[in-house]
Amino acid sequence: MSMPYYVPPEQFMKDRADYARKGIARGRTLVGLQYANGIAIISENPSTTLHKISEIYDRIAFAGVGKYNEFDQLRVAGVRAADLKGYQFSRQDVDARSLTNQYAQILSQMFSEAPKPMEVELLVAEIGIDPKSDRLFHVLYDGTVLDEKGFCVLGGDSESVLERLKGSFKSEMTLKEALKSAIAALSGADRKLSHEELEVAVLERNGRRRCFRRIEDSEIQSLVG
Repeated sequence: MSMPYYVPPEQFMKDRADYARKGIARGRTLVGLQYANGIAIISENPSTTLHKISEIYDRIAFAGVGKYNEFDQLRVAGVRAADLKGYQFSRQDVDARSLTNQYAQILSQMFSEAPKPMEVELLVAEIGIDPKSDRLFHVLYDGTVLDEKGFCVLGGDSESVLERLKGSFKSEMTLKEALKSAIAALSGADRKLSHEELEVAVLERNGRRRCFRRIEDSEIQSLVG
């Protein structure tokens, strides 16, 4: 009887992490950042039908990078969980932290137990009554949760984009300044992204119940030229 092939647990987990990171790196980068009146989420995405940025609930947005079918399944699960909690309790009880914890549990379980890990990174953003109460939760492929301050970068060439964004980000920017900063960071020195290659959405402190708004191409063009 042949003995099963032995792989050390450390090597097994490293291989799964490398697999997930390579899949995510093939995706296009996404940036989330605070501005004076809310949170803007900007991604390179030429598709007009496959959205990487979506509304989860009244004051909560979701964005994903990596394999579209995998993060879209998570988006749908988040919408259902938020709707159920809002129906059973109250709309005010639905918050980004609890949704993030659910996503982290799913990704952690998939990373350690499923035949392959999910090739996704997630951003769960919630707008508060003031900038101090805004939340940006970055969820990694293995369920690790990062509570980001001011801005965050997901997927693709995230390290170089993050370095460029650090140099241009400042608090209390206008939406126009925030978009210019994010687009410059995504573009880099070698190219310039057009409004047709971008997907942009915001969570606005607008005094209304629903805060999510998708920015259309014409408005992006008028804001950034």
